[in-house]
Amino acid sequence: RQRLATLAQLDDDVATAIDAELAAIAADPDALDALLLRQNYRLAHWRTADEELDYRRFFSITTLVGVRVEDEAVFRESHRLLAELVEAGRITGLRIDHIDGLRDPLGYLQRLREIAPQAYIVVEKILQHGESLPDTWPVEGTSGYDQLIAIGDLFVDTEGELALTAAYNRFVDQATSFREVEHAAKHQVMAGELAAETERLTGLLAEVCASRRRHRDHTRRDLRDALREVLAAMTVYRTYVVPGQEPSATDRELVAAALDAAAKSRPDLDPELLDLLGQVLLLDAAGEAETELAVRFQQLSAPVMAKGVEDTAFYRYGRLLSLNEVGGDPGTFGRGVDAYHEHCRHLAESWPASMLTSSTRDTKRSADVRARITLLSELPRAWDDALQRWSARNETHRSAAGPDRETELLLYSTLVGAWPIDADRLVAVMAKSTKEAKVHTSWTDPDEPYDAAVEAFTRAVVEDAVFVADLERFLDEHRIVELGRTTSLAQATLLLTSPGVPDIYQGTELWDHSLVDPDNRRPVDHDQRSRLLDELVDAGPADALAHLDDGGAKLWTIATILRHRRRDPAPFRSSTYRPIAATGEKARHAVAFERDGLVVVVPRLLVGLGDDWDDTSIEVPAGGGWIDLLSAAKVEPGPTALADLLDAFPVVVLAREDDSR
Repeated sequence: RQRLATLAQLDDDVATAIDAELAAIAADPDALDALLLRQNYRLAHWRTADEELDYRRFFSITTLVGVRVEDEAVFRESHRLLAELVEAGRITGLRIDHIDGLRDPLGYLQRLREIAPQAYIVVEKILQHGESLPDTWPVEGTSGYDQLIAIGDLFVDTEGELALTAAYNRFVDQATSFREVEHAAKHQVMAGELAAETERLTGLLAEVCASRRRHRDHTRRDLRDALREVLAAMTVYRTYVVPGQEPSATDRELVAAALDAAAKSRPDLDPELLDLLGQVLLLDAAGEAETELAVRFQQLSAPVMAKGVEDTAFYRYGRLLSLNEVGGDPGTFGRGVDAYHEHCRHLAESWPASMLTSSTRDTKRSADVRARITLLSELPRAWDDALQRWSARNETHRSAAGPDRETELLLYSTLVGAWPIDADRLVAVMAKSTKEAKVHTSWTDPDEPYDAAVEAFTRAVVEDAVFVADLERFLDEHRIVELGRTTSLAQATLLLTSPGVPDIYQGTELWDHSLVDPDNRRPVDHDQRSRLLDELVDAGPADALAHLDDGGAKLWTIATILRHRRRDPAPFRSSTYRPIAATGEKARHAVAFERDGLVVVVPRLLVGLGDDWDDTSIEVPAGGGWIDLLSAAKVEPGPTALADLLDAFPVVVLAREDDSR
């Protein structure tokens, strides 16, 4: 007891001495600075990181420091717990976030596969149209954004592009293409949020040039401009050039295209400098600085695309907001049925277990919101009239500080997609959207008068009874909610039956009109879904359609298809995908395909369809009888009118009669 009392007294004395020393240091700025400089990091003003940083971070988030997983020892230690959980069978699947930020994605995935040889592994790889996942990656596929975009593009009426573009340009009073918006946004993030990373590359390029007599006299501005222009010209997130290996033909084509685009955009750039940069990026020029520049360029091009396009340009260009989604291209006004079939054929043949998705924690608008907004592609003139009418009505709510016309258009598009929505949710979404756009305000440089003006305008608009009545008339007259629901059912059916493994984001089992995070991360009422599922477990299509308002029809469709998938998984795992062509007056409104033992038919472009399939039909494949999983109707092989096939329910999923029980 005496010994413990003595130790306690010593602790008190030490604590008192430490407190006194700290008080003395705190009172002396130079002494405090000397103490801080002894740390492994230097405390600095938060804005310093945008221009001066000597470590890798997660995009522009300075507090998330990159881990050097390319180092074998670091990989093993940082993945030790994961390896233990996989070995114990506690984890059977892995989703790798932001794979393109790694120094060596392939090397990382190979090491990951070593510690998880049987795991289901997918990567969050954002594929641009026409881009394929590297076939050397030991994974099952992507996390599904490519399927999200493919399905979304399918429901856009490409014939409405000219008229909707004209309406958009008239409303925002400009004729800027998305490519111009995208290019400017990339440059803005390189000069701002990602300036530190860009400066690191500039320093490496200066080191490369210093050893070459023809390039020693380039100024740092010359080098910075060349790098920024080539980064801005990249059409994909990154290349995959690996030191010691020959670049792929695809990577050579991508670099050549970026150099050519940079030269056309900035004819004042020295062609020889661009040529040297191209050699370095493909590792045709040897050296330590050259290799480091090539590797870090690839690590930077992905954040430039993500921050410049997804998190900036997508909030500045609102021609058709359903296209402004991760992995999407708002500059391309949808794609037709043939493009969808080609995408699915590629998945079936090359990545049959890839994940499929329609909504995630990162989508800017849920699938159900996008389904409604996409209908505007078929209503360009009605949308044009509504915009002009609404803007005139709401002019009285505008102030000198704002909002601008692009922001006003964003508000109206959001209301169409998510109505009814309360003012607080809408204000939060508009605040995030305007700050991400970085035109009048931003997270780092907020413009308080503009922010206040946008909030006041938003609240005034949704509280204006005359405007709300007009909005609801527009939705009713053009059946936006009704046709949006049918489109959602079609999209969900494609998600569940196309090649791959469907992922259903929390809450989207029912109608979900969530917007950009954190709006899409609100609590989910699982009890409600459980009760509704119990009620509908033995329901037929008529009973399901009686639950349109509460979303039961969507839940029933998902549950019915998944039950069959569990009973008979073979067709869903098949590497076979055969398009089925529709014939007749309304053929362009049908999407149909066959997988071994499965036939799927869904409608598209519902405004133009007008509830009348006319003489349109498909050829139901031979080989025995079929039964519709949703209506339980028997269907014989041969020519079949879509009016009959889709009479009981908006979508059809046929299974072989022997396999449907």
